[in-house]
Amino acid sequence: MKSYTTDKIRNVVLIGASHSGKTMLSEAMLFEGKVIDRRGSVEEKNTVSDNTEFEQTNQKSINATPLYGEFNGCKINFIDAPGSDDFSGGALSAFKVVESAVMVMNGTAGVEVGTTIFARYADQYGKPMVIAVNQMDHDKANWEGVRHAIAEEFGKKAVICQFPVNPGPGLEGFVDVITMKFYNAKNEELDIPAAYADEAEELRAELMEKAAEGSDELMEKFFETMELTTDEIREGLRAGLVKCETFPVFCVSAKANIGVRRLMEFIVNVCPSPLGTVQKTVDGGEVRCDPAAPTSIFIYKTSVEQHLGEVSYFKVMSGTLNEGADLVNPETGNSERLSAIYAVAGSKKEKVASISAGDIGCVMKLKAGKTDVTLAAPGQEAIEHMVFPDAKYRCAVKAVDKNDEAKVGDALNKIAAQDPTITVEYSKELRQTILSGMGEQHINYVKWRVNNEFKQNIELYAPKVPYRETITKVATAQYRHKKQSGGAGQFGEVHLLVCPYVEGQEAPKNFKIDGKDTVFNFKSQDITDLEWGGKLEFYNCVVGGSIDLGFMPAILKGIKSKMEEGPLTGSYARDIRVYVYDGKMHPVDSKEIAFIIAGRNAFKEAFKNAGPKILEPIYNVDIITPNEYVGPCMSDLNTRRGMIMNQDMDKGMTVLHARVPLAELYRYSTILSSLTGGSATFQMKFAEYVQVPADVQTKLIAEYAAQEQEED
Repeated sequence: MKSYTTDKIRNVVLIGASHSGKTMLSEAMLFEGKVIDRRGSVEEKNTVSDNTEFEQTNQKSINATPLYGEFNGCKINFIDAPGSDDFSGGALSAFKVVESAVMVMNGTAGVEVGTTIFARYADQYGKPMVIAVNQMDHDKANWEGVRHAIAEEFGKKAVICQFPVNPGPGLEGFVDVITMKFYNAKNEELDIPAAYADEAEELRAELMEKAAEGSDELMEKFFETMELTTDEIREGLRAGLVKCETFPVFCVSAKANIGVRRLMEFIVNVCPSPLGTVQKTVDGGEVRCDPAAPTSIFIYKTSVEQHLGEVSYFKVMSGTLNEGADLVNPETGNSERLSAIYAVAGSKKEKVASISAGDIGCVMKLKAGKTDVTLAAPGQEAIEHMVFPDAKYRCAVKAVDKNDEAKVGDALNKIAAQDPTITVEYSKELRQTILSGMGEQHINYVKWRVNNEFKQNIELYAPKVPYRETITKVATAQYRHKKQSGGAGQFGEVHLLVCPYVEGQEAPKNFKIDGKDTVFNFKSQDITDLEWGGKLEFYNCVVGGSIDLGFMPAILKGIKSKMEEGPLTGSYARDIRVYVYDGKMHPVDSKEIAFIIAGRNAFKEAFKNAGPKILEPIYNVDIITPNEYVGPCMSDLNTRRGMIMNQDMDKGMTVLHARVPLAELYRYSTILSSLTGGSATFQMKFAEYVQVPADVQTKLIAEYAAQEQEED
């Protein structure tokens, strides 16, 4: 294929609800772009986009597939993104490398859940959006209903650029009010039939008024003449698009390839090119999309493909990438040679000698070319990293066969490296491997990949909750460790006091011990910010040399070891002050191990007498739901010990702001979808630890005691 200059490149992502027809639209665009000479279909499992076994079996897009077409002297790169929010990571990655989005809508259903979700994402990422109403040849096509729904959802931002003639199985074509032409089912450009002339004139007047809002000059001319030329309309629409204030609405039938060519013409004529766009860097600088600048590329996606191995998909952010280029990762200093580069259309990859700024391509088998990595000429800064929503679904995972744990861990880490919305971490605290993703479908797909691609069997189950333990009052304890077995013995005795640590409160020195008022003098202190949160303050208050200073680190070590396995549930302990105020030692038998054991057991006893409490993680949960489901959502939150803090409105949807214990959020994404017919979504983020209710604490302590007894 030929090499395209930056101004002749258009990058778009196809977004929308599942079953809106994005994959079939991409197939038609590939056909019009001369990349394929025969269009496949989802039903026949032979589309370029959905080319994996899982996608073909389930007839739905899972991966965001990069494609391209050569059209009217330009190259259009388009990324077919999945329609399920569970797999939204593909669309969000694509937003990093495109300049605009095409929202594909089902002509029988109109504005769906996925429409709203992905429109919100496009708005969040500041991407201009064109609306393509698909399936206008379906027997249930409802243009007027869809048009009304679009107006309700997007208000005056949506502007009709086309309307169908005889929608349904007898679809004759579309009237285009930009060109004021009729495009029939054979994609021939004809005069508008007389029966539709008045409607076309009315819509063109609305279109000109919307286009005039693009600039002061256009507005002035429109008020003077009440007329704009076709080129001026395009200019105004482009200005409105770039500011995300105008959503042009087109009609297509992707399956029959009606109207697709006209949509591609609009993308070429009106949608912005990457030329001059700016990306921020991790250091706060900027990289301008300029073919004359030093070369830098950003890897937005990686995948492992059959017969090819690892493939890294990138956008040239600046400069020109030539075959055999040596680039550097600015964040690590590691160099990479890109021995061969390719233009990519799904599984079809065509080797090219160079790729200009703004274009998208791929490269094979980089040493460290992972997702979210910049490779650039020496001296360039790394592109700002992609930001993804926090995970909504977490579960524990283990190998069915314990001997395969290492292989399963390797498989999960490889999948996570390809998909930034998947996280895998081993929790030392919970002694579980925790797998997190965007929803239950997402996690089940990971399981399918491990089973089928890596040939390993795994089990998914409910994860433990990372509770914390702390104390609420003062307590003392003493413990003597004495061991004699013939040779040298072990001896150490520790007397200590514990009290709660309170942020901002100075460590108290006055206490009552055994009924006597006691004032501690600090000989030494150690303040630790615990890696699991909270603090441990350790004070040496021993007088008279009853314990050598050299044994204090051993006592502290014993205390910390017990804090890693709290006395109540085995969870981490936090926010405690410990005062060692007395003890005994032996001139011969006192050793470090003796004081580790004595410190550990004295702390354990004091902890249990200090009003111990279990803390649980609380999450801020924001549920975005249609108004009719507010009641069921609130009722469900109440059953989960959730507390609704407030609610507000966002673009016609109700947003419930709640605080919910993590223990009550397992499989919540699935339950919420069931409650609302899939129309609600949510985000969750850790807030803080708070005390669990008394009945929950009693239950947790009993469960832990039973577990310990079982293990014994």
